[in-house]
Amino acid sequence: MELVLSLLLLLLSRTSGALPGHFWHLTDLHLDPNYTVSSDPLQVCPSAGSQPVLNAGKWGDYLCDSPWILINSSVYAMKNILPDPDFILWTGDDTPHVADEKLGEDAVLSIIEKLTTLIKEVFPDTKVYSALGNHDFHPKNQIPAANNSIYRKIAQLWDPWLNVESIAPFERGAFYSEHLVNKTQGGRVIVLNTNLYYKNNNQTTNMEDPGGQFKWLEDELASAATKGEKVYIVGHIPPGMFEKKRGTPWFQEHFNKRYLDIIQKHHGIIAAQFFGHHHTDTFRMIYNTAGSPISALFIAPGVTPWKTTLPGVQNGANNPGIRVFDYDRNTLQVKDMVTYYLNLTYSNKDAPRWEKEYRLTEAFKVPDGSTKSMQMVLDKIATDKCYLQKYYEYNSVSYDLVDCDKNCRADHVCAIREVDFTTYESCIIQESSSVSLAMQMPFRLSVDMLLYISIAYVIFFL
Repeated sequence: MELVLSLLLLLLSRTSGALPGHFWHLTDLHLDPNYTVSSDPLQVCPSAGSQPVLNAGKWGDYLCDSPWILINSSVYAMKNILPDPDFILWTGDDTPHVADEKLGEDAVLSIIEKLTTLIKEVFPDTKVYSALGNHDFHPKNQIPAANNSIYRKIAQLWDPWLNVESIAPFERGAFYSEHLVNKTQGGRVIVLNTNLYYKNNNQTTNMEDPGGQFKWLEDELASAATKGEKVYIVGHIPPGMFEKKRGTPWFQEHFNKRYLDIIQKHHGIIAAQFFGHHHTDTFRMIYNTAGSPISALFIAPGVTPWKTTLPGVQNGANNPGIRVFDYDRNTLQVKDMVTYYLNLTYSNKDAPRWEKEYRLTEAFKVPDGSTKSMQMVLDKIATDKCYLQKYYEYNSVSYDLVDCDKNCRADHVCAIREVDFTTYESCIIQESSSVSLAMQMPFRLSVDMLLYISIAYVIFFL
């Protein structure tokens, strides 16, 4: 029955007058300018810290941030795969994971300029909506809520991409809003500076609304609703918890709650949300007070293969990934997404090869990438061991292939389902106490699953 329903939904989507478009999502490049293939394992890359890097390869290493050759390869792979996208989302984090004293403001700006120049050269006629990451500042993480020299200089670098009216808000707080290009009925991209809400940002800890961004966001969403526009929200750090370490949030709690309140209030015009920061491939669901799914948030994998040093994370590296979204230009609904990746181990032994890792609709047997379909994906992950394992391997871009056990399942399912901190903790308690995967059911059942259960009841009991 699931197959029949999926085919019917797919047929309807193809006959509903959709105007297909495509765009790239690129994130977490983390260039390490000093990466070198050295016989001395302590001299390969500063981003490895004190860890010895054994058998480093030309294209990079899982203990290191990206060498230039890897980043260059990723952007040219984008050009080869989809040379004429409608636009590109670039969601930040350009500098290596090194101590602040090893960088400085000039070094940070130099790296951002180098990557900006590369993207402009490879995609000279493509609009780029670019967001700052928490590593795109000096000192890192300490992103201010006011005008400063780094914001002004980056605005100059991105001047060809920013509309005139976007420059002032960017210089003031590194956020802006613009009409979406290649649209026929009106759409908008809202680029946020969510680094202002980061738990490690001491500049904004005691503020209620850093830079006035929350009020500005509400005003932009209200204006878009009045104009009949659909909206994409774009940023670097997403709300919610990190799925690879239990109980690890990114936002401060009061900022997380305020963000969710805004999404719940204005979800009707928000077509999708796009973030980076994790380096992993995952997504988040946001619900209304009645428990119905209202917004899907896509978190794209990073180009850097760097293995996180966050204590308690096991196998925290990933293969480099880039992503294409298919969408309806009229409604902004996500129709599909395809993740391409480079197997770093294979590339260092043989030759670099960017290849398709998976297509959303094929891998998870859903009709599209709508909020309803992403809830179906979550339901499959939560109740089917095979889909859980498939998702888990994609999560690290096919790097970590170990079995996702009961605790792993709880960490991922709860992080996806519960972006609110309090309900996340409740989810962890319930999911961790479940006896077996076969007996577990998600907190929220989709409309489709309720239908299946009802039909099964009729067939077997009536």
